[in-house]
Amino acid sequence: MVKAFVCGCAGLALSEDEKGFIGRNDPWGLILFKRNVADPAQMRALTASFRQIVGRGDAPVLIDQEGGRVQRMAAPNWQAYPSASSFEASLDDPGLALSAAGLTARLIAHDLHEVGVTIDCAPVLDLAREGAHQVIGSRAFSPDPRRVASFGRAVAEGLLAGGVAPVMKHIPGHGRAMVDSHLELPVVEASPAELAQTDFLPFAALKDLPIAMTGHVVYRAIDPERPATISRRVVETIVRAEIGFQGLLLTDDISMKALGGDFASRAGAAFAAGIDIVLHCNGDLAEARAVASVTPALGGASLSRAAAALARLGAPKLFDAASARKELAAAFARAA
Repeated sequence: MVKAFVCGCAGLALSEDEKGFIGRNDPWGLILFKRNVADPAQMRALTASFRQIVGRGDAPVLIDQEGGRVQRMAAPNWQAYPSASSFEASLDDPGLALSAAGLTARLIAHDLHEVGVTIDCAPVLDLAREGAHQVIGSRAFSPDPRRVASFGRAVAEGLLAGGVAPVMKHIPGHGRAMVDSHLELPVVEASPAELAQTDFLPFAALKDLPIAMTGHVVYRAIDPERPATISRRVVETIVRAEIGFQGLLLTDDISMKALGGDFASRAGAAFAAGIDIVLHCNGDLAEARAVASVTPALGGASLSRAAAALARLGAPKLFDAASARKELAAAFARAA
């Protein structure tokens, strides 16, 4: 019985306690962070171990591999990739900038596929906004929502071509946040009309993508009391209806401090809001047990959406990674 949550783990290999927890609770997926990454052989062993325990060869393994400062797999074993903002900032030709973003995503997918990671929590579709907290900052492609949508599409297609599913985040938009949702709860004051013309636009343009991740952000004009992750009003009227996203909806990490209450309450509130899959990422097993205790079996529409998301994962298309790395380096060298 697969449960509708994703868990983290504490180290480079699953401990006996973690193996027992995973075996008893059968989480839909596992998410990895820098603490779980050493080298390709270690990562392959970790992802294979998780799948062996749950008995699902296609069990999702997720990671945040955006490039820039959010890159869990880093040097010396993996290439350092450009940040989202660098494409528009460094490459004057708009077409070249989009091509470079897609090529970067294809290279990232190549790296992920080699170590058994099947879902990348990218692209970030939040807008770059002057004066906002830098928790997004260089992770945003552009202040222009249409350009963000174009970059997001290029990245999503690059990942999918490499056999990796993209996750657009942080729906319906984190770019206006004045505080870091890892530490505090952001509140956005913009009107629904203004949000529809700006922050929501990239997500609506990419509503066909298989997976999206919510932001822990209060949109005061829509739901003044609850952040999007635990707001049925935001999920139903904005994410599902106005934006039109009908794919698999994940929470951002519910261990972030933007959310209050105990972990069972946080998870329960997300499911009540209409979330499909809850993410608990920090590897704290006591917290994960609390999340698992209130997590339902993956079923109904959520099961269908999860199956549809995984069905988008095909075999990687033929790809010359060495030539692609040279092409990407040359694009930025010409702009320097």
